[in-house]
Amino acid sequence: MADYAECAGKKPVRPRLLLSAIIVGMLAAGVQFAGIGRVSASPKPDTLKLSVRPMAVRAVPISSFDAIDIGRRTFGKLEWIGGLRLISEDKLFGGWSGIALNADGNGFVAVSDSGSWMTGRIGYREGVPHGLEDVRVGPLKALDGSNLRRNRDRDAEAVTLVSGTAKRGQLLIAFEQNHRIGRFQIGPNGVSAPTSYIRPDTSRGRMPSLKGFEAIAVLRAGKFKGALVAIGERMHDEKGRHTGWLWTGGKARAFALTDIGGFDITDAVSLPDGDLLVLERRFRWTEGVKMRIRRIASGELTPGAAIEGEVLLEATMAQVIDNMEGIGVHRDARGDTIITVISDDNFNRGLQKTVLIQFRLPDTAVKSTAR
Repeated sequence: MADYAECAGKKPVRPRLLLSAIIVGMLAAGVQFAGIGRVSASPKPDTLKLSVRPMAVRAVPISSFDAIDIGRRTFGKLEWIGGLRLISEDKLFGGWSGIALNADGNGFVAVSDSGSWMTGRIGYREGVPHGLEDVRVGPLKALDGSNLRRNRDRDAEAVTLVSGTAKRGQLLIAFEQNHRIGRFQIGPNGVSAPTSYIRPDTSRGRMPSLKGFEAIAVLRAGKFKGALVAIGERMHDEKGRHTGWLWTGGKARAFALTDIGGFDITDAVSLPDGDLLVLERRFRWTEGVKMRIRRIASGELTPGAAIEGEVLLEATMAQVIDNMEGIGVHRDARGDTIITVISDDNFNRGLQKTVLIQFRLPDTAVKSTAR
């Protein structure tokens, strides 16, 4: 695919050259994404001796989401705002599989499947992301306060803010392989050791090692306000539907989410009105990688329900995407709902990129799904 600097620049890219770049990118994707959701293309860094420290991250603005029509701003039911290609020489940088943002979109916390966390602030210029500031990195810990030792224990895939902010608040972090959801505090010293774990529901069978908790969210409104929602990456029921759980009355109760086109679930986040956004990803050798954002109305989220939701956006390698794994939301100064998505580069810096992209959810989209 064309270089991000070319896509973001003011000069148009000639269609024939761009088409060639996209084809080359799709061929590279055979190497780049073959291990998505299974094994990273490069070894993950060891976080056993990691302590909290600053991390230098360079941000290259991405002005255009579409590599062909660089002036296009509307994609599905969302409006493109802008994005950043994030670059760091720090060996701990990468693998970002989940992100949570403050209510104003400034501070953030992200988790990596290497067993580390990253915090910082997103800098904006006229409402468009321009860079990252005050970035720190640190280790995810075990109950006894020590750094996680085993790779299977470190595989963090999602994070959500339960209360407070990314500077001082309460978090839930979901782990794959050794399936669990941990309760954590975040403060001046970063992410604490977990206070406890929520274990998976096994009433529908044990979770396969690399098909478990990939998406978690705490509902912000609606009938089940405050309830935890989790969805498995690739855990299907007998009808081929994704398996999700809603924790009500202290118990996990399953629901089903329709599989549309063989996409995997990679993250989820609650909107302020209680609706749920679900981030999805698909890889095929013939088409490369795709990304989808689906919206589920809060009234549909019920134990035992079979849910399909509404597709807000579907993107291909003709757009500036990578292995998109984390999603967060906030409200900007105008009160608009802003969606942020971040990619997991699998620590494969030669072929993959870490990108952070943002979209606006227009009022028309909000009203069209109101229940």
